[in-house]
Amino acid sequence: MIGQRKNILKLDWVIILLYFLLLGFGVGNILSSSISGEEVNFLDLSNLYSKQLLYALISIFLGFIAISIEVKFYERFSSIFYLISLIVLLCLFLFGKRVNGALSWFPIGGFNLQPSEFVKITVALAVSKYISDFQTDLKNTNDQLKLFLIIFIPIIIIVFQNDTGSSIVFFSLFFVLYREGISQNYVEAIFSIIILAILSLKLSASVTASVSISFILIYYLFKRKVRNKIIKIISLSSLCLITCFGTIYSYDNILRNHQKNYIKVWLNLEKDPNKIKQMERTILYNLNESKKAISSGGLTGKGYLKGTRTMGNFVPAQHSDYIFSTVGEEWGFFGSVFIILLYTILIIRIIYLSENQKNKFSRVYGYCTASILFIHFMINIGMVLGLTPTIGIPLPFLSYGGSSLIAFTLLLSIFLRLDGNKKNEW
Repeated sequence: MIGQRKNILKLDWVIILLYFLLLGFGVGNILSSSISGEEVNFLDLSNLYSKQLLYALISIFLGFIAISIEVKFYERFSSIFYLISLIVLLCLFLFGKRVNGALSWFPIGGFNLQPSEFVKITVALAVSKYISDFQTDLKNTNDQLKLFLIIFIPIIIIVFQNDTGSSIVFFSLFFVLYREGISQNYVEAIFSIIILAILSLKLSASVTASVSISFILIYYLFKRKVRNKIIKIISLSSLCLITCFGTIYSYDNILRNHQKNYIKVWLNLEKDPNKIKQMERTILYNLNESKKAISSGGLTGKGYLKGTRTMGNFVPAQHSDYIFSTVGEEWGFFGSVFIILLYTILIIRIIYLSENQKNKFSRVYGYCTASILFIHFMINIGMVLGLTPTIGIPLPFLSYGGSSLIAFTLLLSIFLRLDGNKKNEW
């Protein structure tokens, strides 16, 4: 008992303070976006804000348990957690519930459980365990392939469940791999593929491929002392062709209509005025109303529980994916900047503490935690502002949802536990 008290005193109280600030803002803004003028009753679990308060209490309780568990437990059983999480994901194909087209939920009583939120934790643990293994060499091709499999297996399963947003989050772990010494070529390849895909949709596959291959030829033909020059030209040119034409094929034959529409909106691909007007009444409605709510807040906001668009439910899903629009309307520019600063300080603090870890497992897990939080934060706020495509991922600790809130709390609590033990490591 004394040892547990000492470990609790070693916890980073800056992160804990930031967590409770964000959690408080989350519950408060969900209350604001869901009461619609009626009397507040936290004992009625049919209300979204009552459920979120319950989820918050459960999260705090489970987070305390996660902090109390022996540190070696996470490292020792990380592989087992990973395998169990994959089995649970596969069980969705048999017992899952489809919500908004995604087969991502287990119905449990009056609640829904989303396993993909918890898989982020098990993948982070598995990646940390594999990289920290003394036998792992990230410069070895076989070790790299095994690491990629750890990350891509859940991605593939989640994609087949039509939950694109959750699958994209796992790509943030490549920042961790880059930090741990994997070749910079992989990071450059990922960004190149993204740019080629966007240009193929904006221009055309043939134009993008032709220009890219021309640059490759010019670069290597005029560069001296390059080994296997012909092989590199053929390989890179083939990658360009596959990416460009594969993007168009996937867009036309694999993506669903609502996914195509999100991309059309983001890249401004639609030119037909009639179709644009139709999109403004459907897929663009959420985004336009979100922007109106944020801009109406001005510098200081309309005041808590005084947002007319928030109280009037003008923005669909305002309590979940678009929760930041509530912040913008009621708390204004200064309140929005304050929330962004909280996230920024939290992520930077996690990275700072990760760099000071003596144990490699703890360091890698810390970077995984920071990367997952960052990608959620960046995409969600970018989505609400129209800077990134709408892919439906929650804003950590603010958006409504028990699965996401509990999972983010556990993700952060495990890191706090690992960080609190660093003075005992050699």
